[in-house]
Amino acid sequence: MTSTETKSAGVIGDSPLRPDGTLKVTGEFAYASDLWHDDMVWGVTLRSPHPHARIRGIDLTEALALPGVSALLTAADVPGENAVGLEHLDTPALADGVVRYQGEPVALVAADHPETARRAAKRIRVDYEELPAVTDPRRALDDDAPLVHRTRDDNLVRAMQIRRGDPEPTAPVVVALDFEVGMQDQAFLGPEAGLAVPDGEGGVDLYVATQWLHVDQRQICRVLGLPPEQVRLSLAGVGGAFGGREDLSMHVHACLLALHTGKPVKMSYARDESFFGHVHRHPAWLRYEFGAEPDGTLVYAKADILFDGGAYASSTGAVVGNGGTLGLGPYRIPSVRVDARGVYTNNPPCGAMRGFGCVQAAFAHEALMDELADTVGVDRVEIRARNGMREGDHNITGQLIDSAAPVAELIETVRDMPLPPERPESDVDIRDLPGGVSNTTHGEGVVRGIGYAVTYKNVGFSEGFDDYSTARVRLELTAGEPVVTVHTAAAEVGQGLITVEQQICRTELGVERVVVHPKDTGVGSGGSTSASRQTYVTGGAVKAACEAVRASVLVRAAAVLGRSDLRLDGEKIVAATGEVLAGLADVLDEAVEETVEWRHRPTYEIDPVTGQGDAHVQYAFSAHRAVVDVDVELGLVKVVALDTAQDVGKAINPDAVIGQIHGGSAQGMGLALMEEVVVTDGRVRNPSFTDYLIPTILDMPPMQVKVLEYADPHAPYGVRGVGEPPTISSGPAVAAAIRAATGKALRRVPVRPEHITGT
Repeated sequence: MTSTETKSAGVIGDSPLRPDGTLKVTGEFAYASDLWHDDMVWGVTLRSPHPHARIRGIDLTEALALPGVSALLTAADVPGENAVGLEHLDTPALADGVVRYQGEPVALVAADHPETARRAAKRIRVDYEELPAVTDPRRALDDDAPLVHRTRDDNLVRAMQIRRGDPEPTAPVVVALDFEVGMQDQAFLGPEAGLAVPDGEGGVDLYVATQWLHVDQRQICRVLGLPPEQVRLSLAGVGGAFGGREDLSMHVHACLLALHTGKPVKMSYARDESFFGHVHRHPAWLRYEFGAEPDGTLVYAKADILFDGGAYASSTGAVVGNGGTLGLGPYRIPSVRVDARGVYTNNPPCGAMRGFGCVQAAFAHEALMDELADTVGVDRVEIRARNGMREGDHNITGQLIDSAAPVAELIETVRDMPLPPERPESDVDIRDLPGGVSNTTHGEGVVRGIGYAVTYKNVGFSEGFDDYSTARVRLELTAGEPVVTVHTAAAEVGQGLITVEQQICRTELGVERVVVHPKDTGVGSGGSTSASRQTYVTGGAVKAACEAVRASVLVRAAAVLGRSDLRLDGEKIVAATGEVLAGLADVLDEAVEETVEWRHRPTYEIDPVTGQGDAHVQYAFSAHRAVVDVDVELGLVKVVALDTAQDVGKAINPDAVIGQIHGGSAQGMGLALMEEVVVTDGRVRNPSFTDYLIPTILDMPPMQVKVLEYADPHAPYGVRGVGEPPTISSGPAVAAAIRAATGKALRRVPVRPEHITGT
């Protein structure tokens, strides 16, 4: 990834053009899969066909005999510790003696051509003894369930309980439901890819599409048995992420092959391997109960939430934490009993995906809010506004909501937006109907429904995690012109962070020309590009580093000018009176550089018994209204409108904010209607975009977007995370609209045609 420079105007609140935007639209942007080295060989991974099996032997003879093959590696060739993982070191870099899910890496091949490498992998003979597998997470904790990890006593990854208020509450009105959420894939368009280049001195440089350079580096170092200074990572062009690049995929494998062959090694997954090569969103089973007064005011809530973590832990523990602490939605509830668990199974590993534990819970709590509204005879918007959080409330972990919580305003805002026109009774354009382009209907059997949802999400890492980012900012003269260079390791994965870093530098230093240094491990960690945290945390680090640079410049200016009442205004040194005393060129005899490690205010572990504590640093709120047309005879759905309101604190880049909201809404809608990794007995049945469907531009409806800006006084510029909330509230709104159209309970997503038709 090359340095990025712009000289166009663009401070906080503007929407400058993204420096990578035109290149991506025209197809000129270099993604990780475009990397090339003249002397490189190609790496390929052999993966397990079984969900659970013992490896009794591996025969490499036939593969080694194939001309062009330069390396064949197994677990026996791992020089360091054969264990990686985000939260637990429970994942082998290469399977050692046992495989725990279909697709687990077993062996590596390097060859002079990718097809040669693939042919060699097919010639590797692995003697498997299939073992009993636990594939139903609801049975994973039974006494007779097979153990996924035999070093453990059970299949529990994490259990959380939250207890608040009356331990035995009662209420005049009680509603309850069970809900199921299927496994969703991040479905980024750029599959995993990277290039590992040995340095000839025992070290390696890795150029890779990722979300968290330093955590990748730490895990790779452990497997290679090398110190960090010998394992250097640089961010390659990323074609989407959404949580699926937080865990390692080909990273270690490419490095192992590069060090073994002494040549650069490129690895680039095909789409089917991408489905096996990264984690997915956790499927979930949820049981909820709400008790309320006759007017719909909530008295108590109970929830039991089960997440299928798959074969390895990944971030299941944190997903359980989010699902538990945020799993009842943005409502005031005096008494609470929540139990959330994540379990190991022999299904594909699950980990981070946009919305991170809150998406699954939102489908259940919003469906139950609708049922409560109907039971007590209160409008579905009104019941949310009546029970919605407000600033000064405490949530279910007892944490004070100490900035804006505009739940009522958000849900009422989407209610009051203009509705799409009614469908005409005649002269219908069949393209506007469910399944219309297939000429399945001319309007007969088509019913319209409207649904609402309001949700909230934490921003940043939680429960006492040391969440920080590092920024290095340098101000110098180049050909007599001031230039700012900003260097962070925070991954740009398509969200527009590069532009945000430039906007902050221009705002704080007033210098027009800003260069963004390539993202690499040559500077301190920027943390993960996840949890809607980068504009907040890395933005805070860049702001603090700029402030330190500005202070240093003014100290130099004071020495040169002999006075202290100075400030930086644009590229001028100005006195308190407003008099321009000098230009930056007059006081910058050498570069000024400052590096800052910046942290937000701390969070804390919750009490293991009560679940009480200040677990999160910030909350972001959003609401959606969905309008759908449903062919109740064929079970087909068309989303006619998907309107939303969201509080973003401060829109650093308004156009980018709208883009994030559109994209997040599409992913939530996708889970409600079509996106599911279908797993049967531990085997993935649809690892391709032929059978795993995602919304296209033809599926996305018009969207009205209302952005609120209630600044968080504790955050840089008042910002709130933007990327995740729309994914959380859009899906439940779509599901609610389908229920409204069909009159069916529909307690599972994605909603399939047979759920609607009953066939």
